[in-house]
Amino acid sequence: MHYTLHQLKVFLKIVETKSITQAANLLHLSQPAISIQLKNFQDQFDIPLTEVVGRKLFITPFGFDIAESAISILNEVENMNTKIQQRKKNLVGPLKITSVSTGKYVIPYYISDFVNQHQGVDLILDVTNKTKVITSLEKNEVDFALVSVLTPSLNLNQLPLLPNKLFWVGKSISKNLSLSNLKKILATTPIIYREQGSATRQAMEKYLADHKIIPSKKLVLTSNEAVKQAILAGLGISLMPIIGLKNAIEGKEVDVIQIKDFPIITNWSLVWQQSKNLSPVALAFIDYLNAQKEQITSKYFDWCNSY
Repeated sequence: MHYTLHQLKVFLKIVETKSITQAANLLHLSQPAISIQLKNFQDQFDIPLTEVVGRKLFITPFGFDIAESAISILNEVENMNTKIQQRKKNLVGPLKITSVSTGKYVIPYYISDFVNQHQGVDLILDVTNKTKVITSLEKNEVDFALVSVLTPSLNLNQLPLLPNKLFWVGKSISKNLSLSNLKKILATTPIIYREQGSATRQAMEKYLADHKIIPSKKLVLTSNEAVKQAILAGLGISLMPIIGLKNAIEGKEVDVIQIKDFPIITNWSLVWQQSKNLSPVALAFIDYLNAQKEQITSKYFDWCNSY
């Protein structure tokens, strides 16, 4: 057999997408090029790897067996390349991190110097909703995730980075309120929610339930930035992480309400599966954070201590 690593990569993408067209798009190749690679790869086996039924492409059981072998081969090749580079005293390889959406205000500051110090590290950062973050961890698609609330269903290692402070935020509202006045505002002013599954939404719903507050009107938005813009437009009030409000606060565009028992505090933490076999890059990143996180937190987030 004389298959190439490129053929293995093409075949795995076809197995993943079950589509010549989608595989071509993801690999930035033409459909004819993908078809030729698949044919050349198939010609090396007496048993079909794929079949077309009703114009749909299906992977045969033998094809799935070959795909598993292809994954092992490519992983070994990557390991060999990593070892070669390590012998050259270079830290190389991917660093895959996923983050909940509000984490976009946090994670870049803890990554930037590490990536700049190690030019061989390829950063892959996905900022998305909490559901997708948990799915990425469960499927072992990433090295780390940045979250503010841990998921009990997963066995995770945790590296705390900094506090996540939640405040009620509005526009043209008194910054100092009694609990009774806050209840009146929450009962008569539209409340802006994050989407289902958001840790901020869960904290908000718990607070409202604990204080027996029934909102007069709800607005649901799918990102922290969208919530902030809605508040700036005067659409309502919301419970928000202060981490994403620095410019709005300094510009006096929003009011952070100071009230007893606030802020609600969770922790921004980098987490990973306890059973995961971390790469040398991932291990080096943990060492870097353990050594530098306090300095980074002080440099970029010391302003949060005023609240």
